[in-house]
Amino acid sequence: MLKTTLIDGFTPAKFDKEIAGNLLLETATEDEVRAQKFLIGVRNEDGDIYRLIGATKHNSFTNAVEELEDLELTDELADMEGTTHEGCDAIFRQE
Repeated sequence: MLKTTLIDGFTPAKFDKEIAGNLLLETATEDEVRAQKFLIGVRNEDGDIYRLIGATKHNSFTNAVEELEDLELTDELADMEGTTHEGCDAIFRQE
């Protein structure tokens, strides 16, 4: 199961309900999510990462990435495999 948290002080994106509806997410603290092996960030319309999604297994991470791509979100780090940015292995935003 993927763990997720909303980051305090940042407004969720308008499309956030679609994320919660399409991924099996367990709500956890930010520290618990950041402790996962793979981390996905989601940006809001202001460009701030407001949601973190953590996965313990590469397969779970890959499935989450595919689901977010199916929602027509763009992974900023897709062309930089093996790179992390702002602590995330993938960062999704709406174009």
